[in-house]
Amino acid sequence: MKMPRVLSSLVVASLVVSLMAGCSGNKTSGTTTPTPASSAGTSASADKFPVSKPVKLSIIDVAGNAQLSKDAIDKFAAEKKNIVSSIEIVKATAPEVAAKIKAQQDAKNIDTALVLTGYDGLASGTEQGVWEQLFPALKDKFPNLESNYVPGAKGAFDAAKGYGLTYTYCPGGPLFTYNPDKVKTVPKTAEDLLAWAKANPGKFLYARPANSGPGRAFLQGLPYILGDKDPQDPKTWDKTWAYLKELDKYVDYYPTGTGSTFVELGQGTRWILASHMGWDMNQRILNVIPPNYGAFFLDKTTLVTDAHYIVIPKGLDNDRKNAALALSEWLMTPEMQAITYDSGYFYPGPSIKNVPLTMAPKTSQDKVKAAIRPEFEKAISDMPQKNQLEAKPLVEAMDMWDKLVGAKTQK
Repeated sequence: MKMPRVLSSLVVASLVVSLMAGCSGNKTSGTTTPTPASSAGTSASADKFPVSKPVKLSIIDVAGNAQLSKDAIDKFAAEKKNIVSSIEIVKATAPEVAAKIKAQQDAKNIDTALVLTGYDGLASGTEQGVWEQLFPALKDKFPNLESNYVPGAKGAFDAAKGYGLTYTYCPGGPLFTYNPDKVKTVPKTAEDLLAWAKANPGKFLYARPANSGPGRAFLQGLPYILGDKDPQDPKTWDKTWAYLKELDKYVDYYPTGTGSTFVELGQGTRWILASHMGWDMNQRILNVIPPNYGAFFLDKTTLVTDAHYIVIPKGLDNDRKNAALALSEWLMTPEMQAITYDSGYFYPGPSIKNVPLTMAPKTSQDKVKAAIRPEFEKAISDMPQKNQLEAKPLVEAMDMWDKLVGAKTQK
């Protein structure tokens, strides 16, 4: 998922987690005492991850996560000069990252030390065998990490099967953001949405699922809404594929990123688009869309959670591997996790317990408090929640969408 501030984000088990439980550790207010970094096994240390000399780290940001993590990474670079000489962050798309890493590995010239990715890049890289399996091998280095995760993030971690650390977490969607000046009757059911799209051709939009967190949430959420036989197996999604083929008749094209869908919504070109909680908040905070734009969930919605992962390529030399692990540990401290509230982009953001909004920088607190919707808190407490598909079926689902629906994807 590629989600910069104004532009734009796979793997998860069929684990049902209540939304309230999934976010219980990260309420928007409260006085819970933060878990000390040491108790989470996250006090970055050159003793734990020794390097022979400071190294340069190159990070690939697939999910737009640098929006959430750059300040914390910069602090690490400034305070841990005994570990890193410099850190660079470069961007890549989910469909290309696994091939990029594999090419480096095949050439025995691995430039990339760490990747920040959504489910998409995690799944494709796991399928191609390019990621280091960090757990259980490093469990003693991160002794309390698993117990410190909020339940939804723990589910995402479990589904990664050790190939990624859940860094940030969002209850996700499918959610729909709309222009209230144009949409006077808000769709309540999937049938309502299809009828609205038919009556307003070209005014509904969603991005290609392989390149978009909201696009993936829409794709994976429909089998629950429509009642397909097995929401975990895309080959059984007869109702979903029929629905999307019919909806396709009234969609002009499919962008290869979420950001452009919100730009078009803000410009008035589109009136309803597939969204999720973090994107909806962030794009109002950044004034890409007006603050009065509305949002709705369809009946029978099961939220498909979203997560960003820290993954490390296989084959790194010991110095860069240890430096990458030290940075990973740093990013999982409560203080650095609090930075991920940011401007609501991956709301709430923190993946570990006891990181309330009150720990976030004051600017983030003010932005998030102003943009949070009451219906989001209700959804978090009331709606069922599922993790995204595991690697193989998720890759299969995205391939099926490309073949069955995605002919109008913008190249």
